[in-house]
Amino acid sequence: MTTKHFKISAASVWIASLFVALLAGGCDSLQDKPATPAAPGTSSAAQPPAAAPAPPPVQPYDKAVLSAATALFNNAKLPPAGVPPQTRYTVVIDPLIDGMTGAQSVATQSMGVRLTTMMREQYPQFDVKTFSAANVAKSPLVLIGTFTGVNAERKTAGTREAYRICLALADLRTGKLVSKGLAFALPDGVDPTPLAFFRDAPAWSEDPATEGYIKTCQGTKAGDPINPLYLDRIVAASLVAEAIDAYDAGRYQDALDLYTSALSTPAGNQFRVLNGIYLANWKLGRQPQAEAAFGKIVDYGLDHQRLAVKFLFRPGSTAFVQDPKLSGPYPVWLKTIAKQTSGGGKCLEVTGHTSPTGPEPLNERLSLLRAEYVKSRLEGSSPALAKRMIANGVGSKQTMVGTGRDDASDALDRRVEFKVIGC
Repeated sequence: MTTKHFKISAASVWIASLFVALLAGGCDSLQDKPATPAAPGTSSAAQPPAAAPAPPPVQPYDKAVLSAATALFNNAKLPPAGVPPQTRYTVVIDPLIDGMTGAQSVATQSMGVRLTTMMREQYPQFDVKTFSAANVAKSPLVLIGTFTGVNAERKTAGTREAYRICLALADLRTGKLVSKGLAFALPDGVDPTPLAFFRDAPAWSEDPATEGYIKTCQGTKAGDPINPLYLDRIVAASLVAEAIDAYDAGRYQDALDLYTSALSTPAGNQFRVLNGIYLANWKLGRQPQAEAAFGKIVDYGLDHQRLAVKFLFRPGSTAFVQDPKLSGPYPVWLKTIAKQTSGGGKCLEVTGHTSPTGPEPLNERLSLLRAEYVKSRLEGSSPALAKRMIANGVGSKQTMVGTGRDDASDALDRRVEFKVIGC
């Protein structure tokens, strides 16, 4: 509710270190494993199950990045013997993302630059190329990574007190992972500000392309297959990466052309592509095209049962922020949501969310009032929706970022969600 810097306390550090001895984890999922059979003639009680390995300690950010990268590169199981020693392995980097939101940030971008520099200066066996459709077609190694806020228990819930760095190196030729790297970083020195495209994107929904990326990186080990959701969409992903770069550089027509090209590929109907087409048209002053594009965003979200929209409110209020750069498009969004919902015959739960700052009872009340306000605006556009919507407020119980910064980096924590429910 109010701006607050994200810092870790000495007590939090102590709690995090305590969990080092208790938890396994990181980006590798914990799974129950069958007990090792006892040797003949011995009691099974004499064969206690092996303790799960302790996760890495929480380190300063720079050291954590170095630790994860060193493990990734040093442990890479590259193609088998017989390859001439002088052969270099082509590597492309699919931009690193937040493991909860799928967004690229200043932090993830800087990590990508650092990984590129390390390979070029310290690992001559790797030949880093741009992440493009032409290079992907040559079946190179692909480096991916997630950067995710976690609490003292290393979980993505509650107040985030550290970051989990998960890196993976995948071989497109074999369809398998060849290496993993994991580390936990303190938040000091981390800039989670989203890049322009992700800052400006109006909405969020589950996207198979992003889901496949995250699942390939998290909960896996070297030798595991690349998640098919990611593998099937990697050509489109390379076009999307180029489009995001163009948008961030202010080349909106180039971005629009690239997003349109991505959409035309077999796996190009991705949520970030639809966001990109909307944003580029809006920046180019093409409001009718932007409005049509936002309609496709709404349809996609409702088809996937969940659409989160970044309506931003004044602190402690149910009124939208007054900055026209932020709230200027809101009337178009509301009208389009009402139109697409009314025409589709769906029923919705409109749920308000807040950041974790402030007393939780107040957050719950405020989030409900905001949901009711948005619901009333939709009913004003389409009165028939009055009997097909309910309002709900969950306060900060379902944060996606959880830092409590109350700035552009955690705007999704203050979202309004539209979930399809039974009528």
